[in-house]
Amino acid sequence: MKRDFLFALYQTPRGKLLQSMEASYLKRSITVSCKQTQLQIGGLGWERDFVDCSLYQNYLILDAKRLGSAEALKVTAKAYSLPIQTESMDLVILPHLLEFDAQRFRTLREVNRVLKPGGELVMLNFNPFSPSVRFQFVWDRKLADSWRAHFISRARLLDWLKLLNFEVLNTVEFGLDRFTITHGQFRTGYPSLLTMAYGVKVVKRQYSLIPLAAEFKRKAGLATARAGVENRLPNY
Repeated sequence: MKRDFLFALYQTPRGKLLQSMEASYLKRSITVSCKQTQLQIGGLGWERDFVDCSLYQNYLILDAKRLGSAEALKVTAKAYSLPIQTESMDLVILPHLLEFDAQRFRTLREVNRVLKPGGELVMLNFNPFSPSVRFQFVWDRKLADSWRAHFISRARLLDWLKLLNFEVLNTVEFGLDRFTITHGQFRTGYPSLLTMAYGVKVVKRQYSLIPLAAEFKRKAGLATARAGVENRLPNY
């Protein structure tokens, strides 16, 4: 994870405002019980702005550099190889992680693996069409690690999540001085393209397959038995 660009952006006036809005959204998005298990992949250092780790004692931060609030539990590991039991997490948060993760597809599959059925996933990403983000990105080109970032469009992210059977609960778009939460899909139109960043909250769905072949055989057997009974009935 090479996120130097992210932390450099948070030091700018616009970045500080974005950080404040993202903290407000994350605080609203954490709706699970404090006794349930939560995982944040990628430390920020300002987790106390949106979560009380003294109350959420099962709040775990996974970061290769051990970044994150000192009050939270920490694990040093790679995001694409989580040392976490399958279907053990109720909530996973990815704050600006996939853009700087060369193994983003493996990371998403790992997140899907550790989430319980019905578990929730909250993600934050930069808007690749934002002029302010692009300007800051070019300005910080000297940060070699952050120049290898790959911004992800909203449509592409939703396609990835759909393939993993995630259902969208709400989306958020962060403008220059305010953010807008929409239930369901993202808004359309020119103004939404200029937002600085966006987020999405989804839930993991697990569907059970119905054995149609067995059901067909059962119905076929009933039809055959009924035909045999009809053949044995006397004709009057």
